[in-house]
Amino acid sequence: MEVLRERLAERSLLRGSDPSGTQTGAIPYAVIDDQPVFLLITSRRTGRWIFPKGSLMDGLSPWESAAQEALEEAGVEGQVDPTPLGTYRTLKRGLRRTKVLDVTLYPLRVERQHDQWQEMRQRYRHWATFAETRRLLTERPVADLTEKLSRQLAAS
Repeated sequence: MEVLRERLAERSLLRGSDPSGTQTGAIPYAVIDDQPVFLLITSRRTGRWIFPKGSLMDGLSPWESAAQEALEEAGVEGQVDPTPLGTYRTLKRGLRRTKVLDVTLYPLRVERQHDQWQEMRQRYRHWATFAETRRLLTERPVADLTEKLSRQLAAS
């Protein structure tokens, strides 16, 4: 029952609040045998499967910041599309308070995967088909944006 109350409070906060910050992120993908696969990473705090994301970096455009997050958090580089897939709202829980964030995601076609990267001791990474990606992601809007990218890739 407590979990249900917590989820309802989260939904209320997400709907009724203006964001206190913005982030940018990447959906790293590759096309193998005409099928898209997506690179997920674990979050540092909870171990949930997510895509790389973080605050905007000084001197970089939002899509360049997204590509830099993918390099630091997932150890991948490639072609980032400057056209965003969309934006979703999420909660970031800190030690002292919870913030409402708007996160804009950009497609990143992976061209190089490093064996060693900055956050390799803090995260796992996993390539997954769309069906598995949808199952592993806990935030529905992120899964919906992944589906949007999957449809775009199938049409091209």
